[in-house]
Amino acid sequence: MATTQGTQLAVESRVPDGSRAARRLRRTGKVPGVVYGGGEEPLAFEVDARELRLALAHAGAVIDLKIDGAAASPVVLKELIRHPVTGATTHLDLLRVRLDKPIHATVIVELEGAEDAPGAKEGGVLEQVTREVEIEALPTDIPDTIRHDVSAMVIGDTVTVEALSSPSGVTILTDPEAVIATLTPPRLQIEEEEIEEETELVGEGEEGAEAAEEGAAEGGQPSEESGGEGEGGE
Repeated sequence: MATTQGTQLAVESRVPDGSRAARRLRRTGKVPGVVYGGGEEPLAFEVDARELRLALAHAGAVIDLKIDGAAASPVVLKELIRHPVTGATTHLDLLRVRLDKPIHATVIVELEGAEDAPGAKEGGVLEQVTREVEIEALPTDIPDTIRHDVSAMVIGDTVTVEALSSPSGVTILTDPEAVIATLTPPRLQIEEEEIEEETELVGEGEEGAEAAEEGAAEGGQPSEESGGEGEGGE
């Protein structure tokens, strides 16, 4: 299997022995992982935490994985689990790939120019709704991120997946109508509008109530007068 001549990661195979053994492994500065795919059986491994950090920091989409000193084979990161407090990597899954066969992958969407957007300068709130999209590409063509310029957004604008520009050889699979980002009015303005609407509704309700009371009063007066005339006639 061909390699990328890129970032290499040397690991050692291990025998899976439960979560307790994995915790002991982490205390020694190692990170447990598993490599899948490629028509081979899943293989558990351990890797030095520092070496892993360096490899992930300098790697693109593909890493040349060397297991127990054997020839390197191309893999991509399938899943990385981090500690919720420290952020340290606690486990990773890798996937064997062929460099001549497209694969599905998840790529981060990075927004650029948010501070320059007219709507943001007016106090609007720019919110990124979708932070990742699914793509299809050859392993060597998978980008680290897909960037999108939002510097022209005004209040009320919405950016969908359809607006993203993918690099050559990359097909975005996520629903084109999925929302990437919105630029909404300032929260204070929204609250003021809500208060105004509520005030108008209350005012309309009071006017309706007053009209009903006046109608009832006008409708009740003739009956009393007619009743009085009837009594006087008797």
